[in-house]
Amino acid sequence: MTTTIDKSPTSATLEGMTDNRTRYGRHWRGVPRDLGFLLLAMPLASVGFGLSIGLVSGGTASLITFFIGIFLLAGALYVSRGFGTVELVRLEWTGRAPIARPDWPVQPGFWGWARSLFGNGHYWLYLLHTAFINFIVSLVTWTITITWLAVGLGGTTHWFWGGLIPEGRNPWFLSRWLAWVFGGISGESSGVDWGMLDNLIQLVLGLAFLAALPFVTRALVNLHHLIARGVLGAFASDALRREVTSLSASRGAAVAAEGHSLRRLERDIHDGPQQRLVRLQMDLASAERELDRDPDAARARIAEATEQSRAALEELRALSRGFAPPILLDRGLLAALESLAVRNPVPVTVTSVTTGIPLPPEVERNAYFIVSELVTNATKHSGASAIGVQLSTRQEGGDPWLEIAVGDDGHGGAASVDGHGLAGLEERTHGLGGTLAIDSPAGGPTTVTARIPLTV
Repeated sequence: MTTTIDKSPTSATLEGMTDNRTRYGRHWRGVPRDLGFLLLAMPLASVGFGLSIGLVSGGTASLITFFIGIFLLAGALYVSRGFGTVELVRLEWTGRAPIARPDWPVQPGFWGWARSLFGNGHYWLYLLHTAFINFIVSLVTWTITITWLAVGLGGTTHWFWGGLIPEGRNPWFLSRWLAWVFGGISGESSGVDWGMLDNLIQLVLGLAFLAALPFVTRALVNLHHLIARGVLGAFASDALRREVTSLSASRGAAVAAEGHSLRRLERDIHDGPQQRLVRLQMDLASAERELDRDPDAARARIAEATEQSRAALEELRALSRGFAPPILLDRGLLAALESLAVRNPVPVTVTSVTTGIPLPPEVERNAYFIVSELVTNATKHSGASAIGVQLSTRQEGGDPWLEIAVGDDGHGGAASVDGHGLAGLEERTHGLGGTLAIDSPAGGPTTVTARIPLTV
């Protein structure tokens, strides 16, 4: 069966009319919130205007006493910041797009606080907005809103209340004006019911104003939003400054993690394989001396040396888990983790829920190190009988991320302590621009989740 889709001009016109009605209905659904915003704008702006102007005036006048003037001006800036924040919250309540908030850093000490306050341009913009811009704009928008509502509601209800007002005192009565327009015709001589005509005109005028109300309120709130975005929003340089700070912190974390890993590797080699190799050397030397006079003792020494070499080899293999194995370079992260799971004394299950997003080699290497470290910690310290590793990739905010979750059924209580494994993993993850979350209540189970951006 073939289905024919009507693309005629008539069909397109009907679709356009339906779309317009739907859009008009959406505008009307936003009217209550827009009206709430606009009707409260003038009272709030008046309070903010009075407080900020009063504090600025008092602070400026008392600057000669320094401290009193400084604190009054600081109060004006804090009050303005509060009213500006309220304006942003109210705009978000109307359904408008959220505006990025500025940073409000505070440096330690009195002079640091003073520099953070009076040297932050956002405080002065908020003061300008509260003391002048918002007061003037709110006065205009509030007046337009009240007038528009008065004409719309007054016109549609004029048929009811218009007759209750004496004819000479009814400011809405248009009969005299209409009679003058039509050449001096009076209600008595023309036979026209000017009162009925006046009600009809008022009704049409009121309906027209009410029909346009969604567009008027929407435009007025959009005006507030446009001004707030320009005056109260964060600067483009704020995001750049945060990015630079984040990169500096990530670089410091990466350097600290690398130093921690090297110190730990040095300590592990010294306390483990190095001691066993020294013992191995001593056993072989002793066996060599006893080989002629006591072959049985020499064989026992050699057996001990063999056991020491086997233990040293196992410890070296355990230490090598922190380095990228050849299988990682040849077959990828999943295969390397499966190989790690096979060698681990506690059973490890590895699952992957990836979406085909390629993993950069640097991310694979760090992910392997993180998983091997977490598996080793769970094997040594948690008392677990089973360990699970799950990999997943996802898109968040347009950026790809790798999420690693390692869980065990041990006794729990794992925490990040300076100088220990989890603290080093936190530093390594932060150095990659990611995060490490530890969920390990007493009694278990334990789940450690690392999130690494794939754009490192």
